[in-house]
Amino acid sequence: MDKHLIKELADYTHNAEKEKREIIKITAELYPELSIEDAYMVQEELVKQKLEEGSKIIGPKMGITSEAKMKQMNVDNPIYGYIFDYMVVNEGESISIDDYIHPKVEPEIGFVLSRDLEGPGVTALDVLRATEYVFPAMEIIDSRYENFNFTLPDVIADNTSAAGAVFGTSLKRPDAVELDVVGVTLSINGEIQALGAGAAVLGHPANSVARLANMLSEKGEKVKAGQPILTGGLTAAVPLSPGDFVNAKYGGLGDVSFFVK
Repeated sequence: MDKHLIKELADYTHNAEKEKREIIKITAELYPELSIEDAYMVQEELVKQKLEEGSKIIGPKMGITSEAKMKQMNVDNPIYGYIFDYMVVNEGESISIDDYIHPKVEPEIGFVLSRDLEGPGVTALDVLRATEYVFPAMEIIDSRYENFNFTLPDVIADNTSAAGAVFGTSLKRPDAVELDVVGVTLSINGEIQALGAGAAVLGHPANSVARLANMLSEKGEKVKAGQPILTGGLTAAVPLSPGDFVNAKYGGLGDVSFFVK
């Protein structure tokens, strides 16, 4: 895949995000043969563009972390992208629906490591030993593609639909919570919209961080200490509307909330 095409495709998704408009997925017209490897090259160019514009990476995020979803999409690994500083929403504050295209929310468990982790061969146990704390979080996803319609390479090239992150302030040692059995209730305006548990993420959310470390090692990178890591949705994503009060409660891990204007 030549550099000109990589830049063209990164511009395509980047401009759609900046202009808050839907686009047709890359594989429909622009480049039907886009592979996962190609898509990560496009994502790298997209990340480079954002950094050049002055945005800063806050931390990585994982996607397609359900075993059922991976089987459905015929892949062996989840996917990853990045949360940037302009995407962070303070807990309890508001977002404006006008800043997004068609946003959805999903509850997640976040990790912060006390030391870097570098694959290959990283295990969930390695992750737990290296974890400083875990915390409740929500991710706002907002695919730039029409109707959230995309293939796996499309969504990778679109930085895995990353659009927002709300980090809870309840910090727990990883050995203080049974992360695979933590239950979560996602409510909007007091009505339960989705239920889930930690095991929805690859059996245990620490497995997600281990997979990330091992995937990044293939290009000589590592999972860095001090960065919040979003491990993947615990429930299906729920659409957002103006006037919503969004709250996620986690058994033993606290809660996190925000408003939509």
